[in-house]
Amino acid sequence: MADPAAFTVYIVDDDAAIRDALSLLLSLRNYGTATFASAEALLAALDASSAGCVIADIRMPGMTGIELQQALRSRGIALPVVIITAHGDVATARAAFRADAVDFLEKPFDDPAVLAAVEAARERERVRLDAGQREQRRRRNLGVLTEREREVLELLVQGLHNRDVAERLGISPRTVEIHKARVMGKLGARNLVELIRAVEGPGTEESAA
Repeated sequence: MADPAAFTVYIVDDDAAIRDALSLLLSLRNYGTATFASAEALLAALDASSAGCVIADIRMPGMTGIELQQALRSRGIALPVVIITAHGDVATARAAFRADAVDFLEKPFDDPAVLAAVEAARERERVRLDAGQREQRRRRNLGVLTEREREVLELLVQGLHNRDVAERLGISPRTVEIHKARVMGKLGARNLVELIRAVEGPGTEESAA
């Protein structure tokens, strides 16, 4: 079930009836929605911290749906986009997908197609946000380490043994052990698996096994 607090569907269409119909459909499925009559109005309301997805008509007064995709990317707003249109053609669909659209729906569209597209967008957004959280965690954890400790950690996470790390950095294996112990203490890790998790996030230890 969608979490309205974490995921908002931003609906952009110059046709008020389409905006209202999509908002009602999605609200009934527990999606939070926000509606806009133009791409320019949406851009004024979003920033890089926004989470959710965009459903945008391709032909609107002013900025088109394709131009909106490009504007979002240029502003660092990585929300997934679903394009809708009453004038579908192969060239337009290709342009939308080249701009990384999740889906391309022709009007009149049916409810299952809209819901499937939004669910696909929600999954893409979940992956993006998870990756962002892992990066924030990594930067926060690395911030407590000295430069040498970060160098040792990076090599250990790559799978190098203490002796290999020592050779790479031009220090003794004993010094590597000391740095490793300090790193594990600062990050609260009891073993290499927990060390990797502290730096890269849950699930990454499987790839290191």
